[in-house]
Amino acid sequence: MDNQDGKTLPELKHQGAGRWLQKEMMTDYYRALSEAPQKGEPVAYLFISGNVGELMRAFGFHVCFPEVNALQCGIKHVSPQYLLRSEDAGYSADVCGYVKNDIGLLLSGNKTSFAQIPPPSLLVCNYAGCTTYIKWWEALAEYYGCPIFVLDSPYNRLDHIRREDIAYVVGQLKELITVCEEVTGTKFDPDRLRETLELARQAEELWVKILHACKHSPSPLDAYFEAVFLMAPIYTLRGTPQAMQYFQAVWEEIQERLIYGLGPVPQEKFRIVLEGPPPWPKFRTFWDMFKSWGAVTVASTYSKVGGLWDVTGRYHDPDNPLESIAEYTLNCYVNWSLPRRRQLLLDYARDYNADGIVIHSVKSCRSFAAGEADFREEFSKELDIPTLLIESDLIDPRYFSDAQMKNRIDAFFESLEHRKYVAARAA
Repeated sequence: MDNQDGKTLPELKHQGAGRWLQKEMMTDYYRALSEAPQKGEPVAYLFISGNVGELMRAFGFHVCFPEVNALQCGIKHVSPQYLLRSEDAGYSADVCGYVKNDIGLLLSGNKTSFAQIPPPSLLVCNYAGCTTYIKWWEALAEYYGCPIFVLDSPYNRLDHIRREDIAYVVGQLKELITVCEEVTGTKFDPDRLRETLELARQAEELWVKILHACKHSPSPLDAYFEAVFLMAPIYTLRGTPQAMQYFQAVWEEIQERLIYGLGPVPQEKFRIVLEGPPPWPKFRTFWDMFKSWGAVTVASTYSKVGGLWDVTGRYHDPDNPLESIAEYTLNCYVNWSLPRRRQLLLDYARDYNADGIVIHSVKSCRSFAAGEADFREEFSKELDIPTLLIESDLIDPRYFSDAQMKNRIDAFFESLEHRKYVAARAA
């Protein structure tokens, strides 16, 4: 194996740790989830953004994320059958692909190649930034006939979190604790919650170190195409010893890459910031379109969809358990106002020394798509930041054209290449 300077490397100890450990962890996660009903163990359905998994685990809940189930179906190329099943049931083609996958999966018996998805004991709608969440969970409550709790996180319009907003969410968390006690028959144990929050904090701090490593040139990590896989345990298993140990192993892998000049492409030619979710059914094809140009994503918004610890510096805190959970739920990317999201992209472009910004706008996710066209216009025309806007969908392959996507991406990098050439001639 050679680094980007072409020098032969010694035997590496940590490369591939993140990939293989995560495969084992997620297999174990889905196995435990599938077995929960037979063991009489409760299951809570949550959303990724602003999820309160630590609190649910303190009551012994298994946590299930239908969004993650949907993207798994997309990656494994089985999502079309579930999309069509939900459309046959009356769901519009314009409805969020994750919703349609979940409803179609439910109507098909909830059996996938990776798990038998159990029914929920409790639906916790951690409502942060996406109005679709509420209607989705209301539909599931009707299908499953189970209780639903809506945790309302006020939209974050300012450049800081208001104390009264934190107090408002803390009040709801106390109500949720009462509901969890009723559903599980288990008394709330504050010490158990503190333990999960301490483990969460350690994992979050390691994750931030990993993300910040992308400021190095060449970047040791693709902060989109690699990070969206590496991030899975920070959302699905946060608050467990396994997640903390996983990110310690990934950090060691990234440190080794930094020492030996390793990166996601043989030679880094372009550094980009990427906005928006991936097209999961075409993930590998999409990534290859960037790698062929030596392009590396050095910062992305989707890898922060469930937590902006890298820019807020605020972590789960065992000394302030409910307050830190409340602040976390308020500080999710889709819960930020458009001006703040715009500024975050600009800050990433500056702080990570990016050559341009790519916006992947997905048809069925209005939480992300809102404002993206305006961002492109301002960045490219007023601020002279090369910006590409491309469109497809989260898990519906019908909206991804390989040839058209490649043409748009190739044209963008050709223009970046010309821009660099002109700048070099002028220097």
